[in-house]
Amino acid sequence: MIHLTLRQLRYFDAVARHGHFGRAAEACAVTQPALSMQIKEMEAALGGALFERNARRVALTAFGKEAAARVHVILRGVDDLGDLARMAETSMVRDLRLGMIPTVAPYLLPAIVSDLMRAYPDLELHVRETTTPKLLEELADGRLDTAIVALPVSEPSLVERPLFSEPFLLVRPAGDAAKPVPNREALAEMRLLLLEEGHCFRDQALSFCKLDARLPRDILDASSLTTLVQMVAAGIGVTLVPEMAVAVETRAAAVSLSRFAAPTPTRTIGMVWRRSNPLEPHLEKIAAVVGATARRSQPGVTGRRKREG
Repeated sequence: MIHLTLRQLRYFDAVARHGHFGRAAEACAVTQPALSMQIKEMEAALGGALFERNARRVALTAFGKEAAARVHVILRGVDDLGDLARMAETSMVRDLRLGMIPTVAPYLLPAIVSDLMRAYPDLELHVRETTTPKLLEELADGRLDTAIVALPVSEPSLVERPLFSEPFLLVRPAGDAAKPVPNREALAEMRLLLLEEGHCFRDQALSFCKLDARLPRDILDASSLTTLVQMVAAGIGVTLVPEMAVAVETRAAAVSLSRFAAPTPTRTIGMVWRRSNPLEPHLEKIAAVVGATARRSQPGVTGRRKREG
């Protein structure tokens, strides 16, 4: 019988995901020699090499690829068992790992935290802010319980719960306030400033303007809405911002704001979680609180549409 420890499986999974022993050790909060020793013991127990090692990179062997797929399933099951235990010990989850995209977190997070703490005083909330692809990866790996993202994500393994919708506004230099609001065709001909690749808001803006994301661009993309608005104030171009960000991002900037005529560009924000997550009954309740918080604190958003994920 082969004897493997859960620690070895987690270390192996970390190296497989990061492709680097040092980064995997950092993610696991252990020293690299300790992690390497556990991997060697795991390889000895299995009777085969899991990784190809050279000075530049670490790659899975053919055997390692097969093992990685099975280890991922095992760890997902272990994490789900832990979630089941968390649900069984109380009528409400006490420890919540919540992810949120950067174009929502700064504007909605304070109100969400306040309302969740009021509704669930014993809740221990851990918040992770990053882009949608990383949030979905961490959901799949069990590192997050749920995430607030722009919908749809169209991932069959995830439940989607729409929370609210909001329009995008056009941000132009202050001197352009009296100019007509461009339609999407005219906007596509302007110097449109966007968030860098990886942000779903970038894709939504490109979609509205019917622009091909693969085409070369002659302007630096930004990592935050704050930078985009300041670039507009400097006269570099124009941009779009979601309504919830307007009050914060434009209050000290020399810009003008305009609403588009129909069809108005909008986005739907929702919560997503794994279909296998036994915390789902609690997550449904938390989604209801978050949706109510958004509608109360953000006057530009519209109500939740019921959708089966």
